[in-house]
Amino acid sequence: MTTTNAIIIDYEMGNVASVAKALDKLAIKNKLSNRKSDIKKATHLILPGVGAFGDGIKNLTKLGLVDILNKKVVQDKTPFLGICLGMQLLAEKGHEFGEHAGLGWIKGETIKLNSPTLPHIGWNDIKILKDDILKNIPDKNFYFVHSYVLKPADKKIIIATCKYGVEFPAVIRHKNIFATQFHPEKSQLSGLKVIDNFIKQNA
Repeated sequence: MTTTNAIIIDYEMGNVASVAKALDKLAIKNKLSNRKSDIKKATHLILPGVGAFGDGIKNLTKLGLVDILNKKVVQDKTPFLGICLGMQLLAEKGHEFGEHAGLGWIKGETIKLNSPTLPHIGWNDIKILKDDILKNIPDKNFYFVHSYVLKPADKKIIIATCKYGVEFPAVIRHKNIFATQFHPEKSQLSGLKVIDNFIKQNA
């Protein structure tokens, strides 16, 4: 059995320490890093993030991480979890402060949430469409902070939705790629269970 080696990708977009704390609480071996050598050895990859789409892609590119992530996630099928901005960056393009190319792992785009009050901040319930990494969660209440959402071309990859003005994808899964618009690391026991379920995905 492979020892879990979760790498939290540090690309200067905030919110990384709380993800490490959540993994520590679950007694999961983890490291915060932007070194290619660490990413190569990872059994699981987590891309958190708070901030603007364009800055996120710019930082990943500046740090030279796009190619290694493409290889690890798309080619080698390493389990990957995108959180908040980390989910939005999976799209082909994003429309925050202009149009920017995304990682392109998910066909679709990141658009502004169509709600009269933005950002969407606070606790909100999700509607589970497929169990997947949401199996056995204590409740369906999660913590959100965002103004933009990923709109995938293929709605079948949406495994949970949330409503804030309009319904939007809260969790997606495409093969080995998982992503949550909410912050599991700030969502108490249910969030910890989501992370635990993700880590149990085979490397």
